[in-house]
Amino acid sequence: MHSPPHPHGGAPNGGAPHQARSVARHRDAVTELLAPLLAEGKTESLPLRDALGRGLAQDLAAPLSLPPFANSQMDGFAINSADLPDGGAELRVVDPVPAGATPAALDRGCAAPIMTGAVIPSGADAVVPVERAAPDRFPAPGVRSTVWLPATAEGTFVRAAGSDIAAGERALAAGTFLGPAQLGLLAALGIGEVTVHRTLTVLLATTGDEVVEPGRPLPAGKIYDSNGTLLESAMRQAGLTVVRTAISSDRPEELRALLRSHIGAVDLIVTTGGVSKGAYEVVRQAMDGQPAEFVHVAMQPGGPQGIGQFEGVPFLGFPGNPVSCLVSFEMFLRPVLSDMFGSPTRRISLPARLAHGLTSPEHKHQVRRGSFRSDGTVRLEGGDSSHLMHALAGSNALVHVPVGVSALAEGDEVEVWMS
Repeated sequence: MHSPPHPHGGAPNGGAPHQARSVARHRDAVTELLAPLLAEGKTESLPLRDALGRGLAQDLAAPLSLPPFANSQMDGFAINSADLPDGGAELRVVDPVPAGATPAALDRGCAAPIMTGAVIPSGADAVVPVERAAPDRFPAPGVRSTVWLPATAEGTFVRAAGSDIAAGERALAAGTFLGPAQLGLLAALGIGEVTVHRTLTVLLATTGDEVVEPGRPLPAGKIYDSNGTLLESAMRQAGLTVVRTAISSDRPEELRALLRSHIGAVDLIVTTGGVSKGAYEVVRQAMDGQPAEFVHVAMQPGGPQGIGQFEGVPFLGFPGNPVSCLVSFEMFLRPVLSDMFGSPTRRISLPARLAHGLTSPEHKHQVRRGSFRSDGTVRLEGGDSSHLMHALAGSNALVHVPVGVSALAEGDEVEVWMS
């Protein structure tokens, strides 16, 4: 990553501070910061059952066609379409074709009872569903019989070999998130093991003399730490390995020692709190002399952001307010990891109509909490303050109001990210 000439984001010679950075520009900066992790090419091979939720590390070509042979889409009668004129015809019933068997060639004027998925016999080019036959049932085994069948076009209810994917075609691209459908495809192709990106390990450090671990007595003037649980849960849900430290004090030398104690064991450092422009911003102080900058992003909540390196390890500093730190993760870290490593998946984005109006700072991208409802509307939960944890817990979506919009009315369309 390019090291900023002014580590704390100020302007040279006491000039005016830099303008707020756009959300897109900061996301690009996070991408640049983490790019070396992708370049390291750290991968591992896993059996399919252990690869759920991981990102595919390389393109995969289909080693065989799907289906590998022409097969029946229905329980019915395999026939040659030329044997059935417009008015239909009566055909002699021959030995059945069960799934998994290698059938004999079908003679002209004959119909072979065939099961769903069974190989289409040589000489057959269509299948007539058994319910369209007269009689509409299969004859008993060993009983010689005939069956009347209606006219049927060539290819009817036949799954052609390679109609899903042909051998040699790209089955999945590098960076694909491996969910149940993707793993099912690999299993159908006979692939039992897959190369995925190694799970990233994140050091999560919560800072602040004012915060106390949940479950302990709460002294006057203190608050319980929600950021650690909130971010650790979000990161673990996203497939990251999280090393969570004890709450760090507001003494920068202690935070530096804490971070240094994990160098070599983690891929990324994420801190919460201590990144604003106040007098006691411990993360800013701890990063003094490191190639890191502290900027303001045109986003509400989550404007103050830290980014750079600590002792060569990528570093992201999120704000201390709970909603701000979670929004920072969702806006910057999660989508970048998704684009680079294929895991986690991006949030599902949907259009929604506002259940009521809202206002927004025109020069900021506002992210509000909301409840997306089955009728396609979204109701905002709580106000725009970044401490409203109860409103966050009662929401299922993030509501986006882009830069340049100062007000929206009931019924106006917005983009929501489902959580």
